[in-house]
Amino acid sequence: MKLLDAIQIPDDVRKLSIEQLAQLCKELREFIIDESSRNPGHFGASLGTVELTVALHYALNTPHDRIVWDVGHQAYAHKIITGRKEQFHSNRTFGGISGFPNPAESEYDSFIAGHSSTSISAALGMAIAAQQQGVERHIVAVIGDGSMTGGMAFEALNHAGFANANILVILNDNNMAIDAGVGALNQYLLDISTSRMYNTLKNTTWNFLERVSNFGVNIKKMAQKTGNAFKSMLLKESNLFEAFNFRYFGPVDGHNVFQLVRTIQDLQQIPGPKLLHIKTQKGKGFKPAEEKQTEWHAPRKFNKHTGEMISAPDARLTPPKYQKVFGETLLELAALDERVVGVTPAMASGCSMNILMNAMPHRAFDVGIAEQHAVTFAAGMAKDGLLPFCNIYSSFMQRAYDQVIHDVALQQLPVIFCLDRAGLVGADGATHHGMFDIAFMRAIPHLIVASPLHEIELRNLLYTAYKAEKPFVIRYPRGGGQFVDWKLPMEELEIGKGMCIREGNDIAILAFGPLGYRAHTVAETVAKTHNISVAVYNMRFVKPLDTELLNNIFAKFSAIITIEDGVKTGGFGSAIEEYAQQQRAQVAITVCGLPDEFIPHGTQNELHALCGLNEEGITQTILQNAKK
Repeated sequence: MKLLDAIQIPDDVRKLSIEQLAQLCKELREFIIDESSRNPGHFGASLGTVELTVALHYALNTPHDRIVWDVGHQAYAHKIITGRKEQFHSNRTFGGISGFPNPAESEYDSFIAGHSSTSISAALGMAIAAQQQGVERHIVAVIGDGSMTGGMAFEALNHAGFANANILVILNDNNMAIDAGVGALNQYLLDISTSRMYNTLKNTTWNFLERVSNFGVNIKKMAQKTGNAFKSMLLKESNLFEAFNFRYFGPVDGHNVFQLVRTIQDLQQIPGPKLLHIKTQKGKGFKPAEEKQTEWHAPRKFNKHTGEMISAPDARLTPPKYQKVFGETLLELAALDERVVGVTPAMASGCSMNILMNAMPHRAFDVGIAEQHAVTFAAGMAKDGLLPFCNIYSSFMQRAYDQVIHDVALQQLPVIFCLDRAGLVGADGATHHGMFDIAFMRAIPHLIVASPLHEIELRNLLYTAYKAEKPFVIRYPRGGGQFVDWKLPMEELEIGKGMCIREGNDIAILAFGPLGYRAHTVAETVAKTHNISVAVYNMRFVKPLDTELLNNIFAKFSAIITIEDGVKTGGFGSAIEEYAQQQRAQVAITVCGLPDEFIPHGTQNELHALCGLNEEGITQTILQNAKK
């Protein structure tokens, strides 16, 4: 680590000779492997962008020049050489540095980058701002790891080409998102990359222009004017990006740091919108990650010498993840009814939609990173007789809110939304917590909104949604449930009905979702240690509410505690308060949930403790209500 140890900020990188950059890349890659083996994170994507990161900081004057990362898990090398090498061991841990770029953390982080397909829009805004203020500044958007499939990226390309803004878009093409890339765009990029005639001519031409450098940029500009015709002829179609008025360059080797530096320096001299297409390998430099790219997207701890992952607990003895319950139950439902189909926006392995994809590939659809399209695509299928189960991570569903309202709920189409990663997700932090779905979904007419107490109830809710044939939302958390033996016969639940899971006389806890299981455990303990009789209700549905059950609770208890893994503002507790007010119920209601602020990263247990939703926090809330 001789070179890396001397790097504190990018100015130190720029002091190196260009011949030293390959060694710096080697050391950076070794550092990422070493640290990630002990403290796991987004591994494969960052290994693939080491050379690009070094080349960008070497060729640009950062932080004055801007690098806008798309899907920030490409940016580990960037974090390491921008003053956070000594803190990198704390990556994604509670109180440590974020796993994504964040301007609040470093001036070298131009923009928050937790969700995808945002970089070109943000970079264009920065370019226009520089233009308006008369500031000379290079703006680079690095988009990749599947995020070019997002519609927002194309909206930005369309505007940037029209605005003729001075930006450089670097398309980091590794043929992957978390899973393998899909769609026509992925095939188009593959066609460009593998067109032997085009690449041979391009390389020969540009090598010649390099040799006649006395003429420099002028000759290159002449070549660019005629380049479009060559590309159209050789690729048998017009270049997609040049149709957006972008000058297209590439594809080039994204692991050749010398070529990247020269290319980026050359492109700085060319005004207007430009796109540099680079080819990289996800997991580059670590053979197991190169060979199994999906598995090594975000691995657990591993032996850096052998590539062997540290053993996980025996799956036969531990409760399954909610994701597995979803995937296997969906396959059973698809076997029952040929109308059942699955839709996911590039999260096939993460949400376990791949179980249906592997068994019935014609019945499951990965639409790429395109949540808006996923929802309306599902609505179209539902309109003509299918029953789509649309699985989208809760925080990503925020990106398709209008489509849920306009294209599904308004038409009362039977789309079943399965909101994975609802609540506090852990190390990914504020950009990925599924905090808001209860509040924003319960405001929409015609939706049924539910959450299971445990994985058996998730299975039953999936079956209930299938039988209902109505717009249906089921939210559930990341990770494991409660029961090892969960494969019981599916039961249809009565929509809008909760149940008492523990009788009590002093205080009532109304729970929405798996936190009800924790509330039950606490109630048992409090009864023994403080002689307080606490009833616990699994409400199951926030829309519609079980008003009959609520009326009985209001009549029996004067103190009620609501618990949810979502924001208190407008959430489940708010729904209970609203109904109590309508009924003029004489009850004191304490709402326990997530505060009106963004929650940092950490383990789920650490964050639940931070928000008072762990066993100790729930106990304190009960004791405070008992005193009153």
